[in-house]
Amino acid sequence: METSKPARRRDTEDRRREGLESKVEGFNERGRKAVRDRKLHDSISLFTNKTLTGRNAQLGAHPDAPELRERAYRTKQETMANLDYYLSQMADAIEERGGNVFFADDGEDVVRYVGDLARRCGAKILAKSKSMATEEIELNHRLEEDYADLGLEIVETDLGEWIAQLAGETPSHIVGPILHMNKERITEILSGVSDEDLPPDVESLAAFARKRLREKFLNADIGITGANFGVAETGTICTVTNEGNARLVTSVPPVHVVVMGIEKVIPKFEDLSTFVQLLSRSGTGQKITVYTNFITGPRGEGELDGAEEFHLILMDNGRSKLLGTEYEEALYCIRCGSCLNVCPVYRQTGGHAYGSTYSGPIGAVITPLLKGDKEAKDLPYASSLCGACTETCPVGIPLHDLLLKLRNRQVEEGMAGRAESLMFKGFERTMKSPVAYKAGAKVGRLMQKPFAKDGSIEGAPGIRGWTDFRELAPLAEKSFRELWKEGI
Repeated sequence: METSKPARRRDTEDRRREGLESKVEGFNERGRKAVRDRKLHDSISLFTNKTLTGRNAQLGAHPDAPELRERAYRTKQETMANLDYYLSQMADAIEERGGNVFFADDGEDVVRYVGDLARRCGAKILAKSKSMATEEIELNHRLEEDYADLGLEIVETDLGEWIAQLAGETPSHIVGPILHMNKERITEILSGVSDEDLPPDVESLAAFARKRLREKFLNADIGITGANFGVAETGTICTVTNEGNARLVTSVPPVHVVVMGIEKVIPKFEDLSTFVQLLSRSGTGQKITVYTNFITGPRGEGELDGAEEFHLILMDNGRSKLLGTEYEEALYCIRCGSCLNVCPVYRQTGGHAYGSTYSGPIGAVITPLLKGDKEAKDLPYASSLCGACTETCPVGIPLHDLLLKLRNRQVEEGMAGRAESLMFKGFERTMKSPVAYKAGAKVGRLMQKPFAKDGSIEGAPGIRGWTDFRELAPLAEKSFRELWKEGI
């Protein structure tokens, strides 16, 4: 089992300066722009409403839903407590079947491993199925840059991911990469790579995509996938899709590479029954997805299909530092996207406003944990703390609690603005003192008068970030105590 860490081709800070790493700063600015985009809202609502309706019908009618959720949570809890054991067990099982296993500390390690493998194989075309792990490390871009001499063509084969790739965009949703696009925009993108103007109907667009992508499947030298789950006891990789592209990517090219976050491992094959039921119902509102594939190493003797070489890359990329901390539960996520669908913030802004691979509530939690508070300082505040994300999470991750902890961490690290800190300290002292509370109420009534219009406060300094988008009722002319004394 290969565990050595290869030398990096370039320091991470150099990449940051050149703009090659995702930047998450500026959520507030991007969010303000997104909330004014009516077409974006319509596209998001169409997808999320349909998915939520299916999810509620499937899980609401499932008699064992609470038990499945509890079982999934406990399985993840036990797995994280013994993660080194299960990863070692999985690696041993794969190597026993002739597969290769590589432990990658970060994205640079993954890029180096895949690039060197492509060089050794003389690869030209790399066909990829949908993978959030490879999106996280910008694998496509980094391979094209660091291994430019190979002239690699890296093709996304999930239909939504391919369209996003053609448009030069990143996915805006964990499950629905292009939910932010309407049919007209998709037609425009596909017509741009076609020899003709395609008609804006689903059948024609799908037929064109099928023909073009099939050529890539048949000529690909390496297939790259992620993994929805990895089974420790058998070394089985499970992929869950609705299009079947993952099945082609894993069986047609002679070499198959899996890039899997270390948190995706589960102990036993029988555990898949729990997680597959929850993933399909929560992610797409289906009882089960169309294609649920199980791959255990390279093609065996006498087997008719499968890759001749199998490589599993177990990627850390900051995950292990969360083990044993108050944020460990963030690693329980199975990437169903359900928390995005119910989140009132995501439903207004879409995924690109987050500036990160992971958006919505789980993105607001995991991005600061992986990238750091300074780069993602706005994201923990991209929440109304309504708790809908926690209620819908199929694994029971307390997302709103984790968001509060991240906000508290920023305050403890001195990241809160001076004016904000002074304001809240003053508010705390006022609420603790009856005399200060009464005086503050009187002062507040006087100060609000220039900004009180039509029953709400507008344009008041210090709170415009709130009142620009929400209604804030003015303080009453008389307090309850004053009214009580007057006998009213």
